Amino acid sequence: MELHTFTLPNGIRLVHHEIPGPVAHCGLLINAGTRDEPDTRHGVAHFIEHTIFKGTARRSVLQVLNRLENVGADLNAYTGKEETVIHATFLNEYYDRTLELFQDIFFHSVFPEKEILKEKQVIIDEIHSYQDTPAEQIFDDFEELLFTGHPLGKNTLGTGKSIHGMKRHDLLDFIYHQYQLDQVVIASVGNISFPRLIRMATRYFSDQPERGNGIPRNPVKPGNPFNKIVKKRIFQVHCLLGAPAYPFYDERRIALALLNNMLGGPVMNSRLSLALRERNGLTYHNESNYTAYSDTGLITIYFGTEPALYEKALSIVHLELNRLRTEMLSVLQLHTIKKQLTGQLVVGQDSNLSNMLALGKSFLIQDRYDPMETIIRRIEQVTARELLDISNEIFNPDCLSCLTFLPK
Repeated sequence: MELHTFTLPNGIRLVHHEIPGPVAHCGLLINAGTRDEPDTRHGVAHFIEHTIFKGTARRSVLQVLNRLENVGADLNAYTGKEETVIHATFLNEYYDRTLELFQDIFFHSVFPEKEILKEKQVIIDEIHSYQDTPAEQIFDDFEELLFTGHPLGKNTLGTGKSIHGMKRHDLLDFIYHQYQLDQVVIASVGNISFPRLIRMATRYFSDQPERGNGIPRNPVKPGNPFNKIVKKRIFQVHCLLGAPAYPFYDERRIALALLNNMLGGPVMNSRLSLALRERNGLTYHNESNYTAYSDTGLITIYFGTEPALYEKALSIVHLELNRLRTEMLSVLQLHTIKKQLTGQLVVGQDSNLSNMLALGKSFLIQDRYDPMETIIRRIEQVTARELLDISNEIFNPDCLSCLTFLPK
């Protein structure tokens, strides 16, 4: 992948991958998310993502939405623990239109009071919908327990109380302090020459003034391991085990990603899928996930099952974790899991939207992007001994936490 990069005078970074074809993807990524919120304004980052489209100094909300969608484009956004992203997919001929709209939204959104009032109910409805889905809620509850007292443990949506109390000046204050221009990346994948893209970005973004000083992030210190059971009005048991893991910068994250994929990745022949579902018929859904943040990480193992099968399923999960800690992979096993992850990564590159977002996030966090060849080379360098050592560190029973939702 040949990448082109450029930094505007105000610090905004531009990264582009030129590809053939009629469809382009562009994103504006901001290094600010839920973990950057003040304690008294839980959910403000996500609230901004909702209301930033609700009108600018020169456009009404309908004009904002119609600007791209009337030409068949898709305009969207999302909020994470550490980033906020506005992105669009469009025909190549609308690059100029897209960047101009991004600039208008990013710098000139007015956040009308009437729109804020309406959006409060929309977000509260989103919170309630989420609370009706225990398989999703358990992840947020787990992180809140693991990162107790730290904003990284907060869910993205906020609470009914915090959303009801949200004011327009809260949104503007968060933007002023956290939307620093040197913490913004414009990522692009499409059929446009880089000099032309630079001219467009310069026209729309270079003369925008710097904002206030950013507020540094508090370092993360995970709490003590826990084992908690919560009774809910549900039918299934939902169980989540996990532990702190390596941050984005840690070279060991490649090896841990390999372990995670073997344990419970998005394949039918993962160890958890084979043990829980194929051999024993205990679960419909199970998975493991590894998330790397800028200064910490998190690995989780989830399964849902019937109450009568819960203890057996949990014991099987622990047996699989014990295998990771005590059984070194054979040469053939190591070769197989490396080929599997490599294949998944290469196949994943077939999505240009995913490539654009990954490209932008990598530059946002570490100001570089590792090409696929480099990642594959690192995967090939992982040894069976390294995987065994990491398993004993990350999956140490004394470090594992567990949250279980049981039916009342």
